[in-house]
Formats: sequence, structure tokens, C-alpha cells
Amino acid sequence: MGKFEKISDSVIKGSISKVEELVQAAIDEGLEPSEIINQGLISGMNVVGKRFKAGDMFVPEVLLSARSMKNGMKLVQPLLLEDEVEDAGKVMIGTVEGDLHDIGKNLVGMLMESGGLEVINLGVDISAAEFADAVREHKPDVLGMSALLTTTMLEMKNTIEVLIEEGLRETTKIIVGGAPVTQEFADEIGADGWAPDAASAKDLVFELRKAK
Repeated sequence: MGKFEKISDSVIKGSISKVEELVQAAIDEGLEPSEIINQGLISGMNVVGKRFKAGDMFVPEVLLSARSMKNGMKLVQPLLLEDEVEDAGKVMIGTVEGDLHDIGKNLVGMLMESGGLEVINLGVDISAAEFADAVREHKPDVLGMSALLTTTMLEMKNTIEVLIEEGLRETTKIIVGGAPVTQEFADEIGADGWAPDAASAKDLVFELRKAK
């Protein structure tokens, strides 16, 4: 197994210390930082994303893999030249007002970061006005809203209406997700897309970016 495959394999296994050790060894050996990231760390997370989507991996394992990848990234990032960092896009995520569910949204954020996206995580219980202010300030390519309660789902519609009123909708693609949310609901409220799980959400962002 080559050096990059070993890094990738350790990310899949969620072995934080092994990932750090292998990444440091690759850095000491003078391997290209961008290759360590793309062929080692991200390639491992891509496998994790596919397995999670297929039901072969579960949330705790994915979180461990994501954490191991993040720790590896911390070691490599200072060595990257600016032109080596591919701008995959900026995504803002948050759970809507009245809803305090966090795990699914955070998993979405981690998988998106593993794909090279810049992620701004607003947290939970975010009102329509707060979403609008944050969109105005950070200008994300995509806004992802999450809700786990049927009672809070309508806040997604309110947020989209506020973004339209404030002239921010045209420049921002909107995706929605969470257990009770469906494609039909996404269409009904005028969102650009819906994802059933975290891995699909990452893929959806890349599709929307290409369509821009």
C-alpha cells in the first residue's frame, strides 16, 4: 500500500493518531502538500461519504473519520501556497428558528469541508432575519437550512421569503434537509434542492455550483 493509500485508509478507519503520524511523515519526506490532501485525506473521506450513503457506515464512525481528516489538514494547510488551494465554493449552514438539532447539520458541514468547500456554520435556532444578515455579510454560494421538527419546517419558507424581500435570493442557491423535509416540500417553498443525507448534500452543492 502506497503512502497516500495508507493515509486514506487511516481516515476511513477514523484513526486520528495514525492519520497525524502518516501525514507528518509525508510532510517530512517532502511530498506535495496538495497531493497529501487530495490523494490521501480527501480521497479517504470520499470513500467514507459513499459508504455512509450506502448505509455501510454510521454517524459516529463518519464523525471520527471527519475529525481525523481535519487534524491531518491542520498539519498540511500551513504549507499550501495560495494558488494550490482550489476554491470549491462557500456554503453557509444553519438550523432554523425554534429547532435545536445540531448533529445532522454538523455532519453535513464536515463532509462539505472534506470536499474542499469553505463552510460557515451558523449553529441552531437561526431566525430568518439572522440568515439574511449572514448571507449579506458572507455572500455564500449556497445556503443550507436544516430542520428536524415538522413544526419548524415552515421557517425555511419564511427565510426564503425574507431573502427574496431583501434582494439576496438571486445570488444564493438554497438547499434544505432534515428528517421531515422532502423534495416536494423543497419545491413548494422554492428551494433549489433537497438532500436526504449528508453525503448527498455535499454532492448537491457541487452540482449547484456547476450549474451557476
